[in-house]
Order: sequence, then C-alpha cells, then structure tokens
Amino acid sequence: MRPPLRAVALLATTAVLLAGCGSGDDWSQPHPTPSAVGALGPGFVDDSAKPAPEATITPKPGSWADVHPSKDYRVVLLTAGEDAPTKALVAAVRGWADDEHVDLRTIVVDDPHDAVASVSKAIGMNADLIVSAGNELIDPLALVTPNHLDANFLVIGAELAEPTHNVTAVDWEGASFRGEGLGMSSSYDAGSFTAERCAAAIRAGVAAVLNDLTGIVVWL
Repeated sequence: MRPPLRAVALLATTAVLLAGCGSGDDWSQPHPTPSAVGALGPGFVDDSAKPAPEATITPKPGSWADVHPSKDYRVVLLTAGEDAPTKALVAAVRGWADDEHVDLRTIVVDDPHDAVASVSKAIGMNADLIVSAGNELIDPLALVTPNHLDANFLVIGAELAEPTHNVTAVDWEGASFRGEGLGMSSSYDAGSFTAERCAAAIRAGVAAVLNDLTGIVVWL
C-alpha cells in the first residue's frame, strides 16, 4: 500500500534535516575552542607585561605572520557601506579566509536602521569571531558589544571609543574613526586603505585575538 503523501513529505523533510546536521554547516553543533597555530614573532608585544585594557600596541611589521587560526575557525564578517575603504577591508578579510580555510559567513547591512539587529544576528550565530568592516557599524557596535562580553569582535580600519575586553581594533595613520559623536579624525585618509595594509590588519588583529590580547588597539 502506498504511504500517505503527508507521511512521505515528513520522511523527506526529516532526511534533509539529518543530512544538514551532518554536513558541518550547522554552527549550533559542538565546536572545539579555537587556538593559535604558530607563535607571535619578537616585537609583537612586550613579553614582560600584558597590555592594559584599551591600550595601544605597535607590533613590529610581520611579527604576526606565523600565527594562523586552528581548523574550522568560525568567522562572521559584518560589513556596511559601499565606499572604497570598506570594499578594500572586505576583500582583505575574504582573501585571508580563503588562504586560512576559515569558515566565513557574511552579513551585509544595507540599511543603517538594521545595523543593531545585524550585530545581534551575528552574535546569535555562535561564531568564534565577528569581524567588522565599515565606519557605519561603529556606533551600533558601541551600543551592543558591552552587553555580550562572551562574543569576540575585531574591528579593522576603525575603533570603538571605549571598548570592552571583547572588542579589539586595528588602526593606522589615516584610519581612526571612533563614532559619529567624535566626528571624523583630521588624519583620516581613504587612500591609506591599501590592499597590503588591509591584509596586514586582518592578520595582525586575528593574531592578537588568538593570543588573548583583546580589548586593545593594534596600531600598524
């Protein structure tokens, strides 16, 4: 006897769900704590003292090059804006993710009114790290991040004025936006967001986070 169509549909749905659970795409499944593969080189930070909260460190160029994320590192790229600096940052993050075989997912904020909800959505995805690219996200991040101290954030090409210990930033001369209330720094230079500097920013920032050097500004 042929089974009822409802039963067939139920069985098909169950099979799809089971297949999805085994595909490795579900971030709700258990996941080992990420770790650094490789070590920071001399000059990244003063080995005698861990940087204080909100401190700025100036690592020696390339001192982060040997640090890589462990397997299946989960990263959400949160981005807003169509300006050239933001596009350069996004390209750098995607290039890094490809090189390091990172499990990368992207949330694009098209409407500024959706920014806070998008940050909350990123937090709910259970990522190991949320990377922010775009000045439009700084004020929403400043609002949300203090209430989610268990989520790690990396801001590249900008920074929060008063970051909590879970927010790390990478800046350089020409990239120091800290929110609308403070205005744009007089030293802001869109041309400073070169492919090379943006690539260094994501690598140096991730190296800091993987080595538990968080809540600081990494100055390139």
